[in-house]
Amino acid sequence: MRERLEIDRRGKGIHTVKENRTAVDYFIYPECEVHLNSLPAGAVQEWHYHSEIEEILVVTKGILTCKWKEEGKVCTDWAKEKEIVRVQNSIHTFQNDTEENAEFVVFRFVTDGVDKREQIKKDKKLAEEAEEI
Repeated sequence: MRERLEIDRRGKGIHTVKENRTAVDYFIYPECEVHLNSLPAGAVQEWHYHSEIEEILVVTKGILTCKWKEEGKVCTDWAKEKEIVRVQNSIHTFQNDTEENAEFVVFRFVTDGVDKREQIKKDKKLAEEAEEI
């Protein structure tokens, strides 16, 4: 167990601006990846999918247009601030149809098909006061 708390500050990750104008700060860890994304007004990401990872987005600013293919048809919905998008293995794209930047955090991890909800719900342990630890 790692007892040390780490804060990875913005600007300390791997920063890139993609051809589609998405600005990304990647924070890559041994068992997961987190990245901070900023999608400028009018920007459109390429259609893609992930074969082995789960990707979950949390919109932190603006409105994100979400498109995915389902049974040969393109579906569209919108996610706004404080909403969560679970991508799963869909063929998908994201775009910003507004006049302001959309920002979102992406959590990526490799799933193993095991339902861990009970383990996750029961994992929190209360500690004694910090001085006693």
